[in-house]
Amino acid sequence: MPKLSYFDIPGSRGEECRLALHLAGVAFEDDRIKGDWPARKEQTPYGAVPTFEVEGRGVLAQTQAILVYIGREHGLHPRDNWLAARHEELMHAVEDLRAAVMPVLRIQDADERVKARQELASGFLKRWGRAVEQRLTDLGPGPFVAGDTLQIADLKLYMVVRWLSSGTVDHVPRDVFAEFPRLVAVERAVAQHPKVLAWYAR
Repeated sequence: MPKLSYFDIPGSRGEECRLALHLAGVAFEDDRIKGDWPARKEQTPYGAVPTFEVEGRGVLAQTQAILVYIGREHGLHPRDNWLAARHEELMHAVEDLRAAVMPVLRIQDADERVKARQELASGFLKRWGRAVEQRLTDLGPGPFVAGDTLQIADLKLYMVVRWLSSGTVDHVPRDVFAEFPRLVAVERAVAQHPKVLAWYAR
């Protein structure tokens, strides 16, 4: 049984990989890191998680690599190389978003934090949403990135749209992506997928 290791939280990069394995019907050890991260960090290839361990093959690191491997192995990623690259482009765009958002979330000064988050919501997130909306529109009508079939790129988009539209990030409005219907449709289609509903009902 393969082992996926990530923090004990229902979001971000590790959750994308958990969902991909669940959608693929792969039984896996869901290794949720709690208080022992400092001791375990040095044992990972890059000092980060998620990691994915397959007996006889070793440990695979980096979210994108894990997701693409699962996608290719289990029909959750396009077989056509050009279309696969288009999907991976969107996946990398999600990581660009995370790289832009995380420093803003770490700001300690209250006034500076409010200002930075408001600027993030009205500036970067709008530009990002507009760019992704256009790329999704170019790929087709949806509801998923590839039309009627849920794939790993959908999971990446779902996770960040759900997060930033949840209201949990202060001063980032819930409707921050509301003007991008194709992007919102991806998030809703993933959220309503029977296997995703089953995962969160566990």
